[in-house]
Amino acid sequence: MFSSIGWSETIILVIAALVIIGPERLPGALRWTINSVRQVRDFAGDATTHLKRDIGPEFEELRKPLAELNKMRGMSPRSLVTKHLLDGDDSILRDIEGALPTAEDLDIAGRPAPAPAPAPAAIEPPTSSAPHGWQDTDYT
Repeated sequence: MFSSIGWSETIILVIAALVIIGPERLPGALRWTINSVRQVRDFAGDATTHLKRDIGPEFEELRKPLAELNKMRGMSPRSLVTKHLLDGDDSILRDIEGALPTAEDLDIAGRPAPAPAPAPAAIEPPTSSAPHGWQDTDYT
């Protein structure tokens, strides 16, 4: 019930209780709180027991649809469609998934991504002995 409360929150609550209630009345307040929580648990358990006894087999009939709903709650949309509409055969969905582009194929706006630019051509070293940009000319 209180699994999300950490040690730091517990310490803050104890300090707040000491300030608000006072150190002399804190043990009595803690006892009263613990007894109240136990009574609420007992009342809830007794109510369930009385329902099971009074309603009997009808109570179990009510639990079956609830159990089915809990099973459905854990299912994904794909498994629900596969189970109820496609009778467990998900080959159609696999074929559709194979035809759809993946996230890597799309840009941010959902359009097909442009093809990657080709790698630049390798620069060939000059074949002449003249400095770069100069032409070899024979003026003889």
